Amino acid sequence: MSTATAVLADLAAESDQIDDWVSTLDDAGWDTVTTPEGWTVRHQIAHLMWTDRASLAAIAAGEEWDQLVHLAQQDPFGFVDTETERLVEIAPESLLHHWRDSRTRLAGALAAVPGGTKIAWFGPPMSAASMATARLMESWAHGYDIADALGIDVPRSDRVRHVCHLGVRTRSFAYLMRGKEAPEAEVRVELVGPSGQAWTWGPEDAENRVTGSAWDFALLATRRRHRVDVDVRAEGEAADDWLNVVQTFAGLPGNDPKPLADRS
Repeated sequence: MSTATAVLADLAAESDQIDDWVSTLDDAGWDTVTTPEGWTVRHQIAHLMWTDRASLAAIAAGEEWDQLVHLAQQDPFGFVDTETERLVEIAPESLLHHWRDSRTRLAGALAAVPGGTKIAWFGPPMSAASMATARLMESWAHGYDIADALGIDVPRSDRVRHVCHLGVRTRSFAYLMRGKEAPEAEVRVELVGPSGQAWTWGPEDAENRVTGSAWDFALLATRRRHRVDVDVRAEGEAADDWLNVVQTFAGLPGNDPKPLADRS
């Protein structure tokens, strides 16, 4: 979809936006709960920092990466949360400093990856552009959690296209994470971005179609909103089934988000 350079520029913009939101928070602000599972703003930034560092280790492909793979094999369902809980003990000012450092170093490392190189990951290996897209998706999703909890109205930008692209590309993987096989039927995806641009994926003549708001599709695909709360529509059995399992990220899907009307 995009070169690594273009994605990295958008990733930097997403990260800087989050930085602006959290840099002036006091301790109580950093302890604001952002998810039903109890993650605070501290957890969100710690997680972003840890994933940046894990990405740097994957690019280097040395002993540190081997140790991370071993941790993942020992505790595949909990090691990421365990690492986040370890880092969340860092004081907010220091945590923010380390996150700024990790994302800066990662941008440089990704820009230096030779074209055609595949980087190992906990899911399928990725190109530098794909890894940058995955980091943008994580930043967009966790940034949304932070903004939502702090009562910030997130500016809608066309950077969300990267999140949508990843949601479309991971259709088969989303089924795999649930122990299922994706239907063979092709799905046409037609979304409208915040600027009004139309973005499309898949064959024009596909009988199965997903249409609607790109922003809302990204919320659904990052599992931040339930289907009933987004402006995304499905035509055809395969398309309808996909919207029940769509996810942009590697790993288990976790708990399904509740409809907004059911949240206390």
